[in-house]
Amino acid sequence: MSHAFYLYGIFPAPGPVGLTLEGLDRQPLKTQTIREFTLLYSDAQQERYLTSRRNLLGHEQVLEHAMTEGYRTLLPLQFGLTIHSWDSVDQQLLTPQREALNHLFTKLVGRREVGVKVFWQPEAELEQLMTDNQLLRTQRDRLQGSTLSMDQVIHVGQAIELAIEARQQAIIQVFQQTLNPLAIETVENTLLTHTMIYNAAYLIPWEDESPFGKQVEALDRQFEGRLKIRYNNLTAPYNFARLGE
Repeated sequence: MSHAFYLYGIFPAPGPVGLTLEGLDRQPLKTQTIREFTLLYSDAQQERYLTSRRNLLGHEQVLEHAMTEGYRTLLPLQFGLTIHSWDSVDQQLLTPQREALNHLFTKLVGRREVGVKVFWQPEAELEQLMTDNQLLRTQRDRLQGSTLSMDQVIHVGQAIELAIEARQQAIIQVFQQTLNPLAIETVENTLLTHTMIYNAAYLIPWEDESPFGKQVEALDRQFEGRLKIRYNNLTAPYNFARLGE
C-alpha cells in the first residue's frame, strides 16, 4: 500500500512532544503541525483497521496517554481514520472547519469528559415490584392460574411494563438531580445492553473530578446491591467535540 498516516486527534499547536506510548501496530507517535493545529499520528501499517477491541483500546490509550502527559485540550478523531497526504486533511477538514475547530478548543480548555453507565438486574427489579405492588402481583398470579382473554393478558403486561419503566425513571432522576448540576454540559447516550438503564457523559472542570467522583461513590452506596455503576474518570471528549453542534 502507498504510505499512509493513522490519525488519533487534533491539538492546539505545538501539541504533544515526547510521548513514549506506541501507537497502533507498535508504531512511534508523531505530530504534524498545520497552522494552529497539530495532528497526532503514527505510520499506518494497514490499509483499513478492523474495529477490534484491541485496536479500539489502542486508539483510546494513545489519547489518554497524551492527556495524562499534560496535553489535555484535544479533539479526538474517530477510530480508523487514515490519510495519504496532509494537503487532503487541510483542504477537507482544517480549512473549511477552522472556525468550528477553534471554537471547540476554547470550549474544552480546562475541562474534561467523564462518563457514568448504570446497570440494573431486570429480574430482581420485577420481583421487587411484585413485592411492593400487591395489585400487580395479584393480576400477574391470575395469569398463571386462570384462562384470561387476550385483552386481559395484554392489560396486565402493559401495567407491569409501565411500573418497571417508572422504577427505572425514578433511578435516572436521582442520577440527573445529583450529577447534572455539577456539569457544564451533559449528554445522554444510547443504552448499549438490556441491563443498562442510563448512559451519560459529563463535561466538568478538570479540577472538579474528585468531588464529582465522590458523588458517584455516594450514589453507588445509596443503591448498593441494586445497581452496578461504571464510572470513567478519564476519556477523550468525544461527546463534547462534535463538529456542527
